[in-house]
Order: sequence, then structure tokens, then C-alpha cells
Amino acid sequence: MAVAMPPSRVEVSGWSWRPVARDALLARAFHSCTELRGRFYLVGGLLTGGARKPSSDTVVFDPTGGQAVRLEARDSPLLSHHDAANVGGRWLCVVGGWDGSRRLATVKVLDTEHGVWEAWTATPDNCPPAGLSSHTCTRLSDRELRVAGREGGTRTQRRYGSIYTLTLDPSARTYCYKEDYHTVSRSGHCAALLQTPGPHPGHQLLLFGGCNSAEPEIAGQWSQGKIKEEPPIAPRLVEQLARLVSKGQGSRQGPRGLRHHSCSVVGPFAVLFGGESLTRARDTICNDLYIYDTRKSPLWFHFPCADRGLKRVGHRTCLWNDQLYLVGGFGEDGRTANPQVCILDLFI
Repeated sequence: MAVAMPPSRVEVSGWSWRPVARDALLARAFHSCTELRGRFYLVGGLLTGGARKPSSDTVVFDPTGGQAVRLEARDSPLLSHHDAANVGGRWLCVVGGWDGSRRLATVKVLDTEHGVWEAWTATPDNCPPAGLSSHTCTRLSDRELRVAGREGGTRTQRRYGSIYTLTLDPSARTYCYKEDYHTVSRSGHCAALLQTPGPHPGHQLLLFGGCNSAEPEIAGQWSQGKIKEEPPIAPRLVEQLARLVSKGQGSRQGPRGLRHHSCSVVGPFAVLFGGESLTRARDTICNDLYIYDTRKSPLWFHFPCADRGLKRVGHRTCLWNDQLYLVGGFGEDGRTANPQVCILDLFI
């Protein structure tokens, strides 16, 4: 049962994560967390660090009432290190992941209207990856997702990454993978679909982290009008983020060697938090907030944190109702799953 949290905050560098709910059902890492119709759907994940077998739970969290319930649906996938996307405001499309013994490229779909997992089938021209884990899956439309990651099987992974278009047909309950091209090898990265400013506006899909490079990688470009996806409206949070970065020092270089962090797009900003550093030998789990500002020439803003209790890895953030939510993840020891739901507070 979810427990509402009393107001409490630790103000650090103009921001903090404020706990608003707590439930043992939410204590997991390397899960997916997707907002549909004002509910957060958590699928799978690892319940403890070092666990060999992922969870097969599907948990629904109501941010309005602060309540979490386990969805009693048959055939809930046993997965971790997967990704998921909202399709048509009705279906939760879960892509790839680790089932405890191997990497998968399967597509599992939850019909949230009826609360059942459906069996969608691959089309005859489907060309799936060998297997995917710690990849990203970004919604471009109700019929198209962009998947970015490094293929692998049971014990090995390829030395390069791949970009796939995953085409969906909800009416026929079918899907089809098509490999677009090879790219830099990344694992544990994040993806952000952002509008491009300037004389030729459009959209870019950027990949951050998952390798030693600090440079974002373009995983897709579209001219104006090609992407119909409407991002959530968050005017208050956008204004607060703009005020926060106005007090910071921008940099052309982003975080180097960060993986298993979270990323949410808030208007012209990509907000990254936590993760694991590949550049440190010790104390690898992070609690830093990074903001990528695309309004003019793209700049990074780094807001460090002194509160070690906010360290997270394998967590998720979700934007809903003009607020950014933090759900799950392992803490500083890399083994203990956090049962809290928090909201990002900005003190400007």
C-alpha cells in the first residue's frame, strides 16, 4: 500500500527531489515506467542488486492519489533493462530486455483499456535484432518507434550499435523491425526527441551517454511537420528550468561516461539525473542534475548535489501534470531499491 509522504526537502544547488509517496511495490531498478492516461505503468526490473532473475510484476501508480497496485494480468513479461512506449494512449509497448538468461528483441503489448497483455505478431518482412538490453525506444508516432542500442545474445554483444525503426499496426496487432544503420556502441544511454531551433526548424533524436564520449549523437533528423508527436505541456516547469539555467554556467561539453541515468524532455530542455559513472574507479553512482538547453546554441548546465541519499542508478523519471517524477532505482550501495516516488522541486 502506498503511503503519502509528509513535506520534506533538502535544498541543494537550487533543486531537490521531494518524496510524495512510498510503496514496496515501487522498489525496483532497471524497470520501465511509462505514463498513460494519468497513470504510471512500471514493468519488471530488478528488485535487489545482484538478482539473477527479473521481476514479472506490472505495477500501476496513480500520482493523484499516491496509490500503487499490482496489475493482476496473465503473461506479464519477466524483464529488466528493457524500454517501453505509449502507443495511441491505450497500449504499452515493451521492447527487448533481459529475461534472466538472454537478451530479447520481443515486443510485448499491454492493452491498458482492458488490463490484458496481448500477443502481437511479427510481419513476414520483420528483421529483428539478435537481442537488446539497456537500449532506448522512442515514440515518433502511434505507428513508429525508433530503437537505438547494441545487439547481443546470451554472453556477448557487438562492437557497434544499431538504429532500428519499429513499425506498429495496432489494428492488426503486428510489428516489424527494420535496421536503418550502424552507429557508435552504446549501452545504458538515454534518448531525447527535441525540437531544433533556427531558420530550419524540425526535430532531432539525440542519444546521451552509454559510452565514454561526452558528445550527444544524432539518431534521427526530421524536417518541420514530419513528427506529429505532441510532448506534454509543462509551462510552469519550463519557466522554472529556464530560471535555473540562467543562474548557471553553460558548457559545450556534457557529462562523460554516464550510463543508466534518467532523461525526460521538458519543452526545450532535456533533464538528466543520476546514473553510473564509467570514469570513476570508486563511488560510481551519481546524484547530479544535468540540463541540456536547446533554445539557442545547445548548452549543458551541471547542478551537483551534496546529498548522498539522492544517489540513483537504474531509475526512471516521468513528466506528468507539469511535474517531473522520480521512480525507483538503486541507491548509493547499488543494491538497495528505493520505494519512494519523488517530485523535482526547483527553488528560484
